[in-house]
Amino acid sequence: MNQLAQKEILVDNFGRRVNYVRLSVTDRCDFRCVYCMSESMTFLPKESILSLEEIGRIAKVFSELGVEKVRLTGGEPLVRRDVMQVIDYIGGLGLKDFAMTTNGSQLPRFAKDLKASGLKRLNISLDSLNPEKFKRITRTGSLQQVLDGIDAAINAGFKGIKLNAVIMKGRNEDEVLDLVEFARHKKIDISFIEEMPLGVVSDHERGETYCSSDEVRKIITSRYSIKPVSSTTAGPSRYYQMPDSAIRLGFISPHSHNFCGDCNRVRVTVEGRLLLCLGNEHSIDLRPYLRNPSPKGQPHNDQPLKQAIIDSMAIKPERHHFTNDGEVQVVRMMNMTGG
Repeated sequence: MNQLAQKEILVDNFGRRVNYVRLSVTDRCDFRCVYCMSESMTFLPKESILSLEEIGRIAKVFSELGVEKVRLTGGEPLVRRDVMQVIDYIGGLGLKDFAMTTNGSQLPRFAKDLKASGLKRLNISLDSLNPEKFKRITRTGSLQQVLDGIDAAINAGFKGIKLNAVIMKGRNEDEVLDLVEFARHKKIDISFIEEMPLGVVSDHERGETYCSSDEVRKIITSRYSIKPVSSTTAGPSRYYQMPDSAIRLGFISPHSHNFCGDCNRVRVTVEGRLLLCLGNEHSIDLRPYLRNPSPKGQPHNDQPLKQAIIDSMAIKPERHHFTNDGEVQVVRMMNMTGG
């Protein structure tokens, strides 16, 4: 009997096996991207968020339940104080894949340590190559700092680097080909993402800025021939390749090409809420199971936490229902969702 067969696994009511969890380590960020946060965010107080030890325990329990991939998210994960402690811990769990989503701003400082910790892959947000436009989209971000972060990740030896670009009509759809050229030059993958209608944003009407993956693909094929490939990273991207480049072009299409049918993911927010779906409020609070005190001197009993996660599979919904008509179905912002 192989090692996987000896483990419990997570299966929802629709027969989908959950083997991928996204763990938020903070709701805070040094950027204020227009599609992710309001300009004046109110962040969670320190006492409301999970400790690094509790985040590590959650990762450990998920790994014991057959989860093979953990992705750390935020906010921006690298702004959390002492975050390397939990990264080092999770890096030692023997996961098949250990990744992080980051805005890249802190990578000049952290890239080498992240590689040494066992982190295997990085998704780096890059929505524009124009410094002024980048500033407008991120409100506070420095493009050069992110470009330096991308180079730091490459120089640290990361092989699994992917850029993520949220494409918005009237904002940055005119940069799609420039972003493809940049990815080709750096020899790293890139995914183009439809904006997700999470939370109320004051910067723009989402219906006006919505740019579908089909529209982005049409822009790309005006210059390049692309064909679909079967490779995957266990996430929602559908990948294509160009005949003269080894990089992959990904499309994440929560509106136009719903990816729920084979969903293998759940998320845990930094306040300990297990979200069973990106676009629904189906969730359970893990904090009571994390904070149930053990007898003095005894190790934590994680069996109640494990059972709560197993039981949660019964409420994982079949799909989300995103719209762009101004009706906000999910009021939490993307930084509160966990990437």
